[in-house]
This record gives sequence, C-alpha cells and structure tokens, in this order.
Amino acid sequence: MDASPPVEIVVVAPPRLGEAARDEAFSTVRIDPNELAVVPRVDEALRAAPGASLFRRSTSLVANATIQGASLRAIAPSGAGRALVTLEGAPLNDPFGGWVIWSAIPRESIDQIDIVRGAGAGPYGAGALTGVIALREAETPDALTLNVAAGEGGYARAGLHAGAGQLSFAAAGEHYDGDVPIRAGRAAADTEAYFDSAAASTRWISASGHASLRFGIYEETRGAGLVGAESRSRGATLALTYAQSTDDRGWRAQGWVVQSDFANSSAAVSADRSSTNVVNDQYETPALGVGGNVAYRAHSDDTQWEWGADVRYADGETRERSGFGLTNGRIAGGSTAIAGLYGEVSHQAGPWLATGGLRADYSAAFDGHRHDYVVATGAALPLAPDVAAPPDADEVVPSARLGLRRDMGGFALRTAAYTSFRAPNLNELHRPFRVGSDTTLANPALEAERLYGAEIGASGDNWSVTLFYNELDDAIGNVTISSSASGDIRQRQNLGRIEALGLEADTRWRLAPNIDLRAGIAATDAEVASAPNAPQLIGLQPAQAPELTATLGAIWRVLPNTTLFTDARWESARWEDDLNTRRLSAALNVDARLSISLTQHLAVEFSAENLLDEEIEVREDGAGLESFAPSQRFTIGLSVR
Repeated sequence: MDASPPVEIVVVAPPRLGEAARDEAFSTVRIDPNELAVVPRVDEALRAAPGASLFRRSTSLVANATIQGASLRAIAPSGAGRALVTLEGAPLNDPFGGWVIWSAIPRESIDQIDIVRGAGAGPYGAGALTGVIALREAETPDALTLNVAAGEGGYARAGLHAGAGQLSFAAAGEHYDGDVPIRAGRAAADTEAYFDSAAASTRWISASGHASLRFGIYEETRGAGLVGAESRSRGATLALTYAQSTDDRGWRAQGWVVQSDFANSSAAVSADRSSTNVVNDQYETPALGVGGNVAYRAHSDDTQWEWGADVRYADGETRERSGFGLTNGRIAGGSTAIAGLYGEVSHQAGPWLATGGLRADYSAAFDGHRHDYVVATGAALPLAPDVAAPPDADEVVPSARLGLRRDMGGFALRTAAYTSFRAPNLNELHRPFRVGSDTTLANPALEAERLYGAEIGASGDNWSVTLFYNELDDAIGNVTISSSASGDIRQRQNLGRIEALGLEADTRWRLAPNIDLRAGIAATDAEVASAPNAPQLIGLQPAQAPELTATLGAIWRVLPNTTLFTDARWESARWEDDLNTRRLSAALNVDARLSISLTQHLAVEFSAENLLDEEIEVREDGAGLESFAPSQRFTIGLSVR
C-alpha cells in the first residue's frame, strides 16, 4: 500500500467553524495517524509530537483511566490533563475526572490530529490550559477500512470504519492478557495488567452537509497488576452539529451529552507480597456532562471576526467502600458549570498577520456533598460541616490571547502571548484514591489554575521552532503531607506557582526519493517557584515532567509494495513524586511496522512494539519497588482499505 504523506507543521483553524481563518501565530503541529509505526490506539499517535504525553509513560493499553489525561509541554502533567481534547469540536474529557477514555475512539475513524500548543482561550473554551488536541473524523462515503491483528501476550484487536452515503460506522475491540508490571521482587500478589475494550460509533451527515449527528458507546475493563485491583469504564456520547456558511460569513451551533461511569478497586499488599486485601472499592462513579457552543464568523478582504459562546455542565459522585473488610462507605460529589463569551479578530496587512481575542468565563462549583457511613448499619460517621457540605464557589475569569506573524519570504517569524484557566474537576474536588501503598485525598476547597504565557518562533514549509515561557499559578498537584514505611499520604492542593521555560522544534525532510524522515525535540525547564502551603517543594521539578523528549520517525518504501514504518521516542528521567525522591530512569521506546501490499486493497502487516525490549520504568513506590511498561511484543495483521 502507498505510504501516507509525511507529518506537516501547519496552522490550525479554531474548531467552531470549518471556514475560520487559520491562526498562524501559534505553535501547532498536525499528525496523520496512518503514517506512524504502530497506532492501534489514538493516544499513541500523540507520541509523534514530543511535547505531548499522557500523565505517565504508559499508553492507554495498560494505564488506568484516571491517568490518561493529556498534557502538552511538560509544564506539570496531571492525571486530569491540562490540555483540552475535542472530537469535531465537542470535548472528549470525562465530565467527572477530565481524563480521556482513548479506547472509546476507534482509531480507524480518525484521519487527522491537530495539536495547538499554548493556552487555547478564545473559541476553544476553558480547560485548554496548555493547548488543544483536536481530533478530526474521516469522511469516507462508500469506503471501508478494516484492520485485524493478533500477537504475543494473548493480544488481539479488530477495528472497522465503513461509510455508505450519509452514514458512517466505526467499531473496535481489543484484548491483551498483559504483562506483570513488577519484575524484581515479584510474588503471588502480582499479576498481569490485562485489558479488554469495545467501542462503536455512528455518524450521520445531512445531504446538504450542514448538519451532523454522532453517537458513540464504549466499555473497557483492565487489571492494575495486583490481585483484586481492577477498573472499569463505560459510557455514551451524543453530539449534534449544524453549520451554514457563505463566501463572507458563517455560523455554527453544537450540542453534546456525555454519560460516563467509572469503577476502581485498590488493594493493600502484604509485606512479603504474598497476598492482597481490597481496601477501597469505588464501585461506581456515575457522571453526566452536557454542553454546547455557538459561533458566528464574518470577514472582509483583510479582516476576520468571530464571536461565540459556550457552556458546560457536569454532575457526578463517587460511591465507594473502604477499609480492611470494606466496612465504611462514602458517597461524595457535586456539580460544576462553566459558561463563556468570546470574541476574536485577525487582520492581514501585507506580510503581517495580527490576531487577538478576549474571553470571559463564569465558573461555579456547587451542590457539593459527602456522606460517610458504616456499611453494616448505615449509621453516619461524623464529618466537619465544611466537609459534609462544602460551600459553593463561583468566579468570573477573563482570558486573552494575542499573536503576530511576519512572512519573511521563505519562512515566517511569529510571536504570541496568552492567558487561560482550568477549574478543578469533580474528581479532584471529591474523589480520593489509592495506588499501591500511597493514598491521595480529595480537596473540595481547590481553586482554579491560571496560566500566563508567551512564545516566539519561526517556521518554514518543513520545520518549526518555538521558545516559550509559561507561568502556572495555583497549580493543582498531589502534595505529600506524611510519609511512612506503609506508604505516603497526599492531598490535592493548589501549589502556588510553577515556572517553565522551554524549546520545541519539529522538522521533516526527504532523505531519498523513497525515504521520508521526521524529528522533534521538546526541552522544558519547569520548577515550583512558589508554594505557600508546601515550601518544601520550592525549587523542585513537578512530578512526571521530563526535561527533554526527542522523537524520530521514518517511512522507507523498500519496494513498490513494501513499506517500513519506524518510530522512536526518548525522554529523560522524571520524578515519580512531588518531593523528587523517586526517580524514574530515562526511557527509549522504538516501534516498527512492515506493511506488504498483496493487492491494491489488501496488505499484511508485521508490527513490533518496544522493539528493543527496553525496560521503561513507569512507577516507583515508597519502598523502591519499580513498575514497568509492557515488554517487547510482536503482532501480525491484515489491513483492508
């Protein structure tokens, strides 16, 4: 099969209107998932952009749902994610926890990923703190894509995307017996981190092209690598979009609903790792998210305007039992809402392009509640009044962004400044959790994070380089409040201020007529600059934030019917914890895929993940016990297009 075109460094239109002017003053990158080595899941395609990552190094194949939030620029990664992820303009971030269930999106239906680095503000809305990851669905009437694969470790996957007239359908199912994350010190308590997922979606586009309706469902279950520690995620999404445009103006309206539920059990491990006891069973976390947006755009010869509004509402609660014997129960949750207005303008004057936008958001957290009780009797356990019924909180937050671009002929210079904010989600406000021997407490008194940033860069047809400075105020982090041999106790807190200075660069080139290369690098020097409530963190690096990441990819058309895809990602050491005491070693991951076309529409593919069988450390507990990403794995598959 012919290889897809190489990755491009491009500019991205705001998601509200397809006719919107491209915002050329900001650092952006576009990814074609089909050209990467092994991308059975959408999140793995992000590895082509070195500044993009999930909270930990693990992909969604083995990572708990709560750590699958996406982050950009390694300023301060979090499980909730500080980047907004959208599908055709509708947010994919979970209404309760902000994470993204990547297995809910059949990879075959996605043909483009636009990454906007830097605070989104403007039409992207609240939550685009470090940028936006915008997924675009393929529009393939009367077309078919089918992928099936099987391999080591009991791995099996099937994915389908088919179109017929105005309807398209996508589905994917995946199973993996899993690796045991613990290698040294493994005992009977340790088991495989298995994974099962199923997802399906359908999309209708009207004959006029003005309206579209998308509905999707998903469910996944996974093991955490300990006997008794498992999780389950399930949900459904519905999005309706209507847009109209003429040569000089257009408008768009969109509404969406998300229903989700999450269950998770955590286990305490005996000192000799011979047995476990389930000490926390979050048996359900029902949540509902509802939202919408409207936008109007008009333009003259040199100037474009856009005005719009959006709103998001989330309601949910965690229902759990805890303690040895699961003797205590808890129900905790609440509601959040964000409503915003924005206006943007761009003006072209010869080689100069200027862009600017203002936004104001009303953010509120309300109806907070917590009820602790004895499971056997139902008797209430005593709680402080502000814990049982946290006070409501609301605020109005302004944000803005400015950009300037100068066309220099063969390349362009650009600069931008921006502000944005992210309100704490229901998970951070109300849900405690446990990982191994470490416990993290919720905090209903959390305040919104605010980011202030500026960048300067240059770009050409095949390259881009950007220098940026970001300041993250009231950053939400997991702060250690006590440590012992039995584990750490942390609480989500507003740290104070994190400062980050960074450089990112992307390039692609044709080494030979049949060989295309691409490379990228992201370097971020981030540290806690102020922490009134945790002064011991000042000068330390945020947890899970690597200082340096580099990527290299190649497409080699070995023969007319044979193509070799390779992808490598290396990142420097990072810290597991806020106190910088648990160091995760530097890691290299190399993936490869050999595609051999048997006919015009049928190909056989041989894939290798973690080709070099590197030990990729993903976690370290207080006792120094290390967990690792899956080892080398080979698969074989068929692809029909």
